[in-house]
Amino acid sequence: MKKAKKINKVVLAYSGGLDTSVILKWLQDVYDCEVITFTADIGQGEEVAPARKKARMMGVKQIFIEDLREEFVRDFVFPMFRANTVYEGEYLLGTSIARPLIAKRMIEIARKTGADAVSHGATGKGNDQVRFELGAYALMPDVKIIAPWREWDLLSREKLLAYADKHHIPVDYKKRKGGAPYSMDANLLHISYEGGILEDPAFEPEDSMWRLTVSPEKAPNRAEYVELTYVKGDIVAINGKKLSAAKVLTKLNQLGGKHGIGRLDLVENRYVGMKSRGCYETPGGTIMLKAHRAMESITMDREVLALKDDLMPRYARMIYNGYWFSPERELLQLLIDESQKPVNGTVRLKLYKGTVATVGRSSKTDSLFDPAISTFEDDKGAYDQADAAGFIRLNALRMRIAANARKRRK
Repeated sequence: MKKAKKINKVVLAYSGGLDTSVILKWLQDVYDCEVITFTADIGQGEEVAPARKKARMMGVKQIFIEDLREEFVRDFVFPMFRANTVYEGEYLLGTSIARPLIAKRMIEIARKTGADAVSHGATGKGNDQVRFELGAYALMPDVKIIAPWREWDLLSREKLLAYADKHHIPVDYKKRKGGAPYSMDANLLHISYEGGILEDPAFEPEDSMWRLTVSPEKAPNRAEYVELTYVKGDIVAINGKKLSAAKVLTKLNQLGGKHGIGRLDLVENRYVGMKSRGCYETPGGTIMLKAHRAMESITMDREVLALKDDLMPRYARMIYNGYWFSPERELLQLLIDESQKPVNGTVRLKLYKGTVATVGRSSKTDSLFDPAISTFEDDKGAYDQADAAGFIRLNALRMRIAANARKRRK
């Protein structure tokens, strides 16, 4: 290991689990600096209070534990879903979109406490190291970053446990026994599962792995209908009841989980260059994506919608690769948000055994659907069908010219 740089104070993204508890002690020993812990509640479903107790036991004087669920959904998840964002055709970016918020708050705490460094528990093989650090550098260009997994030799669970035992770091019994045969990361948008037995992409995980959803086979035999109300591209009410952003996603997770919606088994391309197999549960997000596209279908101009669809894969890569705070993502967000001004109305969905079906959509103020023109019945002159002949001939002109050219060459 390289000789440690002189660090005054470091803010550690701290969960209280095995890895970050070992990191806490390692930072104290190797860098001989004050460690400030930051634990974010972004809806991971775990009690965060034990992290405070554990940090105190390890001599930490400044401990930040914050409920960021509303900010997470309002300022990160909702803006992302305005773009109908999907990475590589399937992944709804549940892990990716949480990292910029954590990085942002870490830097805010660093400025508040006078810390000159931040630290995280992401490994040197994954995407999260990139996401955390790009965010940190964008917000505090001179910050020092300590990534223990790129420095130490504690590269196995056995070595981590031995280090914990040596330094009297309390370890959860499940972690000591091996815990789940894969690693998990959870927030209000999703749960991800990777590593361990999932590293064989041909292996089908057991149904007991999934935490948020029932299997579609065991979902209710009767469909359930839900109505979502949109204002400027964001859901503001479910079945007529107004809810905050975090409560919207919480409710949709419950509904989706009940009906077995939102499971995904994916081999994806990591930014660092390797392929990785991950399994994801995103019940609420799956419903949101379906509903948002339905709302746009009736309120958004054809070419605006096409432009958004063209730009979406690039926007998705920006988020996946960690460029949330980049000028290009912020510029693109302005365009996306501007496009959402007319996305107002209601969408009715049918949830049934792992599926989400749109069964109705309406907008009293912004609908571009004109039944007088669209009807297959007598439109009373609203649309002159004879006009279509010239439209078609003009659009066929280049192909007719090319066909004639081919004929002359023969």
